[in-house]
Amino acid sequence: MARKWNLFLSHLSTILRKGKYWFLALTTLTLLIVLNHNELVLATKPSVETAQVLTQQGFIQLYQGQADAALKSWESAYQVYQKLNNQSGMTGSLINQSLAYQANGSYINACQTLTQALSLAGFCPTSLQQNTTSNKPFADLKLALQKQPKQILQITGLYNLANVLRLIGDPETSYLILKHCLASLSELPANPQLEKKLLLSLANTDFFIYTQAKSKYQLTEESFAKKEALNLANSKFNSAQELYQNLSSNNDAISIEANLNWLKLILDYKSLAIASSTASALDQFIPNIINATLMRLKQISTPSVIKSIYYKLNFSQNLIKVHQDENLKDSLNQNLLSLALSLSQKALTDAQKLNNPRVTSSAFGTLGHIYNLSGELSKTEHSFYNAMSLAQSVQAWDIAYEWQWKLGKFYRLIGKIEQANQFYAAAINNLDKTRNNLLTINSDIQFAFKEKVEPLYHEYIDLLLTQSKFNKAKIRKATDIQEQLNFAEVENFLRCGRFINSAIDSNSYRQLKDVPAIIYLIKLEDRVEVLVKTHEDIYRHTVDFRLLNEPISNLFDIISKPELVDTQPSNFINYSQAIYQLLFAPIKQYLPPSGALGFVLDSYFQNLPLNMLYDGKQYLVQTYNTSVSSSAKQLKQSFLKSNRTLISGVSQAGPSFNYPNVPRNLSPLPQVKVEIENIKKTNPSASTLINAEFTSQNFKQINEKNTFSIIHLSTHAQFSSDPDQTFILTWDTPLNVKDLKFLLQNQNNQTNLDLLTLSACQTAKGDRRSFLGIAGIAAQAGARSILASLWLVDAESTSQLMSKFYEELKIGHTKAEALQLAQLSLLNSDKYEHPYYWGGFILVGG
Repeated sequence: MARKWNLFLSHLSTILRKGKYWFLALTTLTLLIVLNHNELVLATKPSVETAQVLTQQGFIQLYQGQADAALKSWESAYQVYQKLNNQSGMTGSLINQSLAYQANGSYINACQTLTQALSLAGFCPTSLQQNTTSNKPFADLKLALQKQPKQILQITGLYNLANVLRLIGDPETSYLILKHCLASLSELPANPQLEKKLLLSLANTDFFIYTQAKSKYQLTEESFAKKEALNLANSKFNSAQELYQNLSSNNDAISIEANLNWLKLILDYKSLAIASSTASALDQFIPNIINATLMRLKQISTPSVIKSIYYKLNFSQNLIKVHQDENLKDSLNQNLLSLALSLSQKALTDAQKLNNPRVTSSAFGTLGHIYNLSGELSKTEHSFYNAMSLAQSVQAWDIAYEWQWKLGKFYRLIGKIEQANQFYAAAINNLDKTRNNLLTINSDIQFAFKEKVEPLYHEYIDLLLTQSKFNKAKIRKATDIQEQLNFAEVENFLRCGRFINSAIDSNSYRQLKDVPAIIYLIKLEDRVEVLVKTHEDIYRHTVDFRLLNEPISNLFDIISKPELVDTQPSNFINYSQAIYQLLFAPIKQYLPPSGALGFVLDSYFQNLPLNMLYDGKQYLVQTYNTSVSSSAKQLKQSFLKSNRTLISGVSQAGPSFNYPNVPRNLSPLPQVKVEIENIKKTNPSASTLINAEFTSQNFKQINEKNTFSIIHLSTHAQFSSDPDQTFILTWDTPLNVKDLKFLLQNQNNQTNLDLLTLSACQTAKGDRRSFLGIAGIAAQAGARSILASLWLVDAESTSQLMSKFYEELKIGHTKAEALQLAQLSLLNSDKYEHPYYWGGFILVGG
């Protein structure tokens, strides 16, 4: 029996190789493998022919969009090669399996399969929560690459590994591997096809790094980081464009992909404000790219049907963008929307033949966009609805949310508000529950937060608040959506998927105290919504943004300058009072006369020194104790049950001062020792790490052995909207925001941190979104609350404020009350009454 199977498979393999009657052979083989897949492999005598047929079968299945079936075929091929002890066959089968994993979006499995094939252990993440893909430094990777055999099989495996690493979010390692592959290939006989694949992957990696840099440029306010991001974006745009242009002239499938990605790159770059001067120069390429792509799509047939469909959809989406550019549309002698429609309809037909719901969903969604632009409302609704239904049928939430968002916008436009509400809510729900995967895998979401995430939340809030000024349920829903956006923004900042909120119902706290009133400040496109939530009710006040923009901008400019301490209060108090009158005076009737206020702020307001707002007679801090957070739940105030404390600080200039991301103007903090001594008086049992003792390793070890409820760090720290510019200085090294999660855990990988105090911190100069750094540190540290400052304050006054703060905590005040009393102690003194000394301190959390 086994001999007959081997003869049959050998004959079938010959037919497939020759290409004649391949469809009949494929159909026969498919039937046999599907009906008796495992028995086929086990019943026959292992042979290279059997493995080859299974390998070819896998490629046909993959090209038809059947990634799961392809994986099974290649797993069976691997088993055959394993029985034959054929090492190259086993390696090739593992590389092929990685293609199936990639097609399914299972990039972690793909990466691990490739490192198994190439014997490169430790260069993949173990889970989506792990932020960096490589567990080993570049030096180790370079050494491992040098040991790789310079053979086509290994280069092919490394090429696929580079692709996967890029998709996971590690383009730097991807770039290094591709450069190694190109150097190795140059020492072998010419292989132009593999060389072009490597160059295309290199261009795609440059495109990816450009996208990262562009995102950082858009999201970061800190001037130095912004400039660096812009330089990198320009550099990577130029290198990617050059590679795409060189590859675009070939008459093969690679040229199609190069042209499509080149067009996408140009259109994306043109959308940047900084590209306006070069826009006309870039426009000249676009007609040629469009014509060349059209010609090659007609002339070149690719064996991968699924890839051919995505080519058409990608091209259609780019044509839509060109159509929406009035300058470009007028210069092209083609009806671009009609062309996009034709391509998308063909893609839909092909996708339906494959019975692949995900790609069919994408085709319907693209058609919906075209019909919407053409004003064909019925077809728009039908297409988006089909796209959504198909995506949901296979739990493809990452694209389902897009079609739900489109339906929400569509129904709002035609006045069907209830349907719009339903689809906006569904879109946010799907985006929220899949954010873990999106943040770590989907680069379109991860690096396009401003375009693909934030607007969805803002549009829904705007919809909720425009339906009825006094609809309490809608107003409450708007506050919930703002909180979800705040969490999404912090998670996007951390680039590490979901963070776990600190448990507010823990037994570590004697009592949790509700804040009597919580104020939400939400900036929408043309207005600011002030929402007040009390125990009894919720209230709303709306302000025209044009009235607020000038006083807020002027106040931000003043507090961000080092000369703040020498600025006369009369120079900023008018702005402070104007903001108070616009935002707070109209809601004063809903607030308690004094006591606690909580604030949930959107990104525009998060760096606002609330305690400095002035009502004409006194500052806000003289009436209220305040705290800010991402959500109302996090504002619940706690009374400390345990006061196990760690105090660490750096008073001298240590090795960490010399790191490149540390500002050059930092000075030693001689008052740190006095500050620590004063705090020790209120808590004699506190553990301490000072100067050379306060190394990152010692800090990690002391936290592993102890569970602290308070950690006080009296050392330089900086907060920025750029995570790479957010750090805390230990003696030997700056602690990155991403390091804190691992440094603060005990032996059980847990933290019970109630308060993290950073007494010598500051926000990055000119960065109006640097509060993200504070929120990110709180999230990574697992702290219920964090006490920090928006600017670097005089060391002597800070020492006095901190001593008073801990004294008030010890006698039973909440953290917000203790901070208010400490700030008032300075304000009421002759020496430190200027807001510079007390106005920058904020409590984040309860």
